Amino acid sequence: MSALPEKQALNVVAIGGGTGLSTLLRGLKRYVRGSEDQALPAAATISSLTAIVTVSDDGGSSGRLRKEFNVLPPGDIRNCIVALSEEEELLSRLFQYRFRAGEGLKDHNFGNLFLLALSDLTGDFAEAVRLSSEVLATRGRIFPATTSHVQLEAQMDDGSRVLGETNITASKRRIVNLRMLPENAEPIADAIAAIQQADLITIGPGSLFTSLVPNLLVNAVPKAICDSHAVKVYVCNLMTQANESLDLSAADHIRAIYDHAHCELFDYAIINNAKAPTELREKYAQEGQEQIAVDVDRIHALGVKSILGNYLDVYRREEDGAPVVRHNTQRVSEELVKIGINAKRAPQPSL
Repeated sequence: MSALPEKQALNVVAIGGGTGLSTLLRGLKRYVRGSEDQALPAAATISSLTAIVTVSDDGGSSGRLRKEFNVLPPGDIRNCIVALSEEEELLSRLFQYRFRAGEGLKDHNFGNLFLLALSDLTGDFAEAVRLSSEVLATRGRIFPATTSHVQLEAQMDDGSRVLGETNITASKRRIVNLRMLPENAEPIADAIAAIQQADLITIGPGSLFTSLVPNLLVNAVPKAICDSHAVKVYVCNLMTQANESLDLSAADHIRAIYDHAHCELFDYAIINNAKAPTELREKYAQEGQEQIAVDVDRIHALGVKSILGNYLDVYRREEDGAPVVRHNTQRVSEELVKIGINAKRAPQPSL
């Protein structure tokens, strides 16, 4: 696969949050024109890469900073900055450094504090993100889904309502519906422009109700995606989550996204069909998690084409060395680029 001419190179928008989005960005950045990594046969096929990141986190270091300084939660955005950075070594490690002691400092990430300081200096969180991205020489742009201070409220299967992402994640009840407070949160104009100009838009992987759906509750975002001429791809999670998606199949995930976006978004879904190692499946089962069931017929009935393959890898967490399943970022990114290129090269219908 040769590099595309400049006028044909892809404008890519990746939407999500949490570990899933940063994992995906780490793979996509290798295809960005000007990247130092020219080892891939399809290198330099992305001319513009934009990440749109959910900002509803209210736990951990991000939650503490949000409460104490009335700033948007920086954690997911920090992870995306590091993932897109060309400075993979010292600066990346510095941004991810977590203080282990110190009154008021313990458990904070340096990158979170850096974003907080820049936000205070500039008076603009989005500008702080842009400047931080410059410092780490990122291979793409990063926008919060909204600069409004938002909270999530979930309606559970017993009719109760749970306020706040941390409480929602901790709940033992199944989530039926999600809404954002305030309901009139507005997006950043540059994020909407990126969606409108995109050739390829991805949503996922990530926690269904706390990483993916919140982006679609921001005013104008789902309509911009639906109206975009881009090819739209859902990257399905590998595992269910005990309260967010227990027993939900791949088609159920897509249906939940459609219900909250109030439109049918996707052309394709990239879905793993490889089994995780037995010992890992048993470990996840103890935590109420299992691999997501692949129901191709129901996905097709939603108007979505399934792309099945082995997209699973086993990694060890940095903090404790425990094995976890994650997407193989190289294989997923290669598939996404292929979809984008084929869609862009396809003849356009005459008006």
